[in-house]
Amino acid sequence: MERLRERPVLPGARGRIEAIDLARGIAIALMILSHSVSGLLGIGEVPEWGMVPIHLLTKFSSSLFIMVFGIALAVAFLGKTDAADWPRRRLKLLLRGLEVLFWYKVLTVVEMLPLYAPGDILDTLLYQRFPIWVEILGFYAIALLWIPWVLPLWRRMPLWSRLASPLLIALLAGWLERHAGFWGIEPLKALLVEDDDHYAWGQLSRLPLVMLGLLIGEAALRWVHEPASRHRLVAGLAAAGVAMLLGFLALSSGNLDAALIAVAWNEGKHPPGLAFMLFSLGGALIILALCLLGGGRAARLLKPLTLIGSDALSAFIFHIVVIFLILRLLLESWQVYSYPQVLGIGGLLILATAGWIALLRWKRERS
Repeated sequence: MERLRERPVLPGARGRIEAIDLARGIAIALMILSHSVSGLLGIGEVPEWGMVPIHLLTKFSSSLFIMVFGIALAVAFLGKTDAADWPRRRLKLLLRGLEVLFWYKVLTVVEMLPLYAPGDILDTLLYQRFPIWVEILGFYAIALLWIPWVLPLWRRMPLWSRLASPLLIALLAGWLERHAGFWGIEPLKALLVEDDDHYAWGQLSRLPLVMLGLLIGEAALRWVHEPASRHRLVAGLAAAGVAMLLGFLALSSGNLDAALIAVAWNEGKHPPGLAFMLFSLGGALIILALCLLGGGRAARLLKPLTLIGSDALSAFIFHIVVIFLILRLLLESWQVYSYPQVLGIGGLLILATAGWIALLRWKRERS
């Protein structure tokens, strides 16, 4: 009981935790593959063997990406919230949020140029509607503008409340999504708890994943450099992931094929449904456990993915520009290639993104 009342006591981070970069890189690589298929071919043209299992596996991406966001906040900033220079660090996060918001708006135009009229693009820039492929960047931009203000509060919360918060926030967000009117302002509802008519990532509905990441990041700071403790953390994450996937199987009620196809078609992604989240988060936890188990050796072995994860914003900008501005708009590549060819383009784009990040790093080191 005493342990449940304790507040985080966090050691200082000893450099970057490469396993976290690897996990983030895997999330972005899965996202690039998904965006290549949907942006150049369209989901309706994907053959059955492409929907399950290939496109199905990309559903781990969003949960993993958001969870790693929370982990990174814990590793880099949570332990500094009581330091004298916390206002400077908080300002750094806020400025990063403004930077992400700028690129979110730029990439919204890039995404929509091949598809929509100028009036529709303007409406989207003014939050009257939402893009699809770049909308997760909008979630991060807004989150970075308010989460830094509550990190000190999270740091002061006892363990029992930190453990309970993700479930309580998920229940609250679900109730608000079903019952709150939000004064008839659909974009506001979409931004907070998501809406059936808008493809948006809700701040409250996805906050439980950020909180889960904060908890995992706290544990990683304490244990990742101690083999025995790291193995316990890995086992716990893997067990939680397997339990969620088993829960998804149980929820399928003997009709597994239909349930897998429904997830592949994004049913239950916006707003988050139980079956989709069990599958997505379960797979994300297992991937994270494997990354932590492999540690620095796995990060070096899978260097292109680790590079992508080390600079997520640049990776996101690069792949969206290539898919929508270069391939779709300038080269008119919409539904020109077959599904296997689009998969190949996605794979090459993952490698090209890693090369772009390496070039940016090389340039920074010599400037």
